[in-house]
Amino acid sequence: MNRPFPLDGGGTEPSRPDLSAVMRQVAQGDKDAFAELYDALVPMVFGIVIRVVRNQAQAEEVAQEAMIDLWRQAARYRGDLGPVTAWAATIAHRRAVDRVRSVQAATDREHAQAAREHRTAYDDVAEQVETRLESEQVRRCLRGLTELQRQAVTLAYYQGLTYREVAETLSTPLSTIKTRMRDGLIRLRDCMGVTA
Repeated sequence: MNRPFPLDGGGTEPSRPDLSAVMRQVAQGDKDAFAELYDALVPMVFGIVIRVVRNQAQAEEVAQEAMIDLWRQAARYRGDLGPVTAWAATIAHRRAVDRVRSVQAATDREHAQAAREHRTAYDDVAEQVETRLESEQVRRCLRGLTELQRQAVTLAYYQGLTYREVAETLSTPLSTIKTRMRDGLIRLRDCMGVTA
């Protein structure tokens, strides 16, 4: 069933067989009848497909698929509903439109994926830069605190110690630690430009 596509007119046109009779033979599995049907219809089928698909290689593939559909669905053909050529044209057009939609959907998915990857990469980099800048600012602001304030804030916020544990670690009265931490946090807030 894999036959060449006649793309040029080929000279004189042969007399056309009674396609309804040929189709009935194809419906009974007659391969010779299908070859005759193929030769009669493939130029029209290919012409329809190439106008929709607009790509030679894809059009040949889609036309081949349409012709195979004619072979498979031959028993479903009803002559009282229209000529074989109209039925073949409908199958060819549907196949071509399906291919265009499929190709477009694949292209859309690829673009969407590329956009997600680009956005993710950009977001990751931006987030890392922002985190790094914030860390630099925190370190700079911590250097502006007194030694006791810096130690108390570091122990409480980076090591998770309570006020009492900070006081014990630094051997300093609890009330002094609370005052130094409050003053240190106020200075950090002001240094970092955080508004209350």
